[in-house]
This record gives sequence, C-alpha cells and structure tokens, in this order.
Amino acid sequence: MISESVRSESTMPKSKTFNVRLVMALALMFGLAAITTPQAHAQSFSVIHNFTGGNDGANPLSGFLIYNGNLYGTASSGGSSGAGVVFELSTSGQETVLHEFTGGNDGSNPEGRLAISGGILYGTTTSGGAYNAGTIYRVTLAGKETVIHSFNGKSGGANPVAGLAVDNAGNLYGTTKAGGASGTGVVFELVAPTVSGGEWIGKVLYSFGTGSDGATPVGGINFDASGNLYGTTSAGGTYGYGTVFQLTHSPAGWKENILHHFALQNDGGVPYAGLVRSGNNLYGATTEGGAGGQSGGGTVFELTPSGNSWNFSVLYGLSGWGISGSYRNLLMVAGKLFATTHCDGSNDAGTVYELTPSGDTWTYNQLYVFSGGSDGLYSFSNLIADDQGNFYGTTNLGGTNGYGVAFKVTP
Repeated sequence: MISESVRSESTMPKSKTFNVRLVMALALMFGLAAITTPQAHAQSFSVIHNFTGGNDGANPLSGFLIYNGNLYGTASSGGSSGAGVVFELSTSGQETVLHEFTGGNDGSNPEGRLAISGGILYGTTTSGGAYNAGTIYRVTLAGKETVIHSFNGKSGGANPVAGLAVDNAGNLYGTTKAGGASGTGVVFELVAPTVSGGEWIGKVLYSFGTGSDGATPVGGINFDASGNLYGTTSAGGTYGYGTVFQLTHSPAGWKENILHHFALQNDGGVPYAGLVRSGNNLYGATTEGGAGGQSGGGTVFELTPSGNSWNFSVLYGLSGWGISGSYRNLLMVAGKLFATTHCDGSNDAGTVYELTPSGDTWTYNQLYVFSGGSDGLYSFSNLIADDQGNFYGTTNLGGTNGYGVAFKVTP
C-alpha cells in the first residue's frame, strides 16, 4: 500500500517536517483543536463526518462518487479488522458501513475511488486477496461484497491504488503500481461475464518496463470514444519523473505512445493523479515541480491533440513546496477545474482550490485552507459536486479523532 502521508513526511524539507510534526503533536495534546484559524475566503466549509478509527473507518485516501443523492467512498483502514471499509454517507453526514474488509481473501486497504455500474459499486484493494497482492471487488448497495479478481503479484500485476473506469459493456479498466513483466505495474482490463454469475476474465493490456516507457502508475485510466486508453505514471520516462501515456489497440495488440515525459522543471513531475477529459483535451496534475523547478508544489496541465501529436501546456504552477500538489483527479465543472492539495497552504495542511479560465490564462482561487486540526489534515481526495453546486471530499488525517474527515465546501 502506498502510504502517502508517510511518504510525504519522509521526503519533505527538514524545516517543513519539523513544522508538520509540531502541529500534529500540539493537535494531539489539545484534542486536535484547530491551531490556526482556517481561511475560508468567503466560502462555506463544514465537516460532515469525523472518522473515529473504529467500525466507521479511518484514513480515507480518496473521495466520493454520488449516486441517488448519497456519497459512496472507502476508508483505507479502520473497521473491525483495521483493513478498511466501504461506506455510504448522506450529504448531511449519516454513515452506513456497507462492508468491513477482513484483510484476507476479501481484500485489504482500499485506496481508490469507487465506480458504479448497474447500481453495483466496484473498487480495488491494494493488498489482501488470494495472493495478498490486491483485489477487484463489487459491493451491492445492500452491502454484499464479492471479490471478482485477485491480482497474482506477478505478471498479472500487483497492488492497485487507483479506482476503476467502466465502459458501456460493463468491462473494468485500471492500473497496478507493481507486478507485470518488470515489476513496475500494468494496465489491465477485467472483462464482464456475458451471463449472470459468469466468470470475470482478467487481461493485462500493457506491462510497463524499466526504460523510458514509464513506471509505477498510481492514477487510473481514461478512455476516448475510439477506445484508446490514457493515463499517467508516477515514475519512469526519459527523466525518471513520470509520463503521460496513450494505449491504442490494433490486431497485433496494444501499443504505447508517450504524450509527455515529465522533467521536474516548469512542467512538474511525479503525477499521482490520473487524467480527466473535456472534449478532446486531457487535464491532469503533478505533485512536484512547476514554477519553482524541483522545489515547486506541482502543476496543473493540459494536453491538446494536434494532428498526430499532442501539445502539452502548464495551466498553473502551484506555489507550494516539494510534494504539496494534487494527488487525485481534477474535477471540471462548467469549464472550471477544482481539486485539493496535500500539504499546500499557509498551514502546510492542504487546500481546496479552483482554476478559472480567462482567455489564455487561468486564475487561481483558494476555496479553503485547512488548519490541520478539527477541520482535517492532508487531503489526497478527489472532489465531487452535487447538483446544488456543493463540493465534497475527504482528508486523510485530522478531525475530532485524528482519523480524517469528510467535508463539504460551497463556493
């Protein structure tokens, strides 16, 4: 399992590490009360659920999907066995746990966002399963969980972090961060059964290597109307800081095209987020690099098709430090982009922000700055919007109990 909060602390500058540890230590001493005043910038912010670390879950690493007016998500730990949960949450914060993972064959430590198809929830666990290399599972809204695929930890892939993409036929697509021919991850398809109760068939579409083709995909898959697949790798590529890739299908199999090699300069580097599509254009985010080069706080970027190639452009360079950027997929609503950051902001505890296009530039606006206390600490979450214009997400830590929160922002 990728423990993003641990990775973040171990790689941040020493002065920042000290500050974050001091904030967390003081927060624990004083019952996780807010140490610094949150900066809401005239937005409405509220915590709708505080995770207790018990049966309701702990340490969510992704956000939600909305279905029939309710929020559905995962917590990476907590539950009776400490292996995580799948839950339903009303927009007012009433939680119903649909499944508590045991850490055995049913999977352990779900980190990715859920998908839904035919009223059934689908997701991944990073570990557990028959080979302890992760699973793909389905959960009914009544709470019945079924493992439909266990990764073998070898050529078939291991340790999926991202959620799944679903096509019109109900087939599932995703990535693993390990396993495959070189141990650096795969892109896979899980073909839906043609008859009720039939077997799901797993296929490896592409195994990443040890060269410039990319390695260790943490984000998921996006596809276009022609069935081409798009994604990011967090490492590999010409410079070792990740790639944006395309997979195209032919009778001979799947072929990879690299659309961009990240250099950890103004373009950013180490993308953990996947890609979102608007028209023919792709949008994504990196966790590092940008305007400050290797010390930058990540970028938000766009890829635009141009004939047989793609044009890469940085829409905005986040002004944070090191690995403070956006870890999950961007959300586009009415032409604006919305996201969270991990530990950006004046309190080094994360932010919620929007980017608004204006001609050839994008304007940055902070919707909320986390204090690291009762309002939450370190958001690795995607955002989701309801039809009233409210945004929902999670933090991995903080809150009343220190195990993370679910929050609501109304811009």
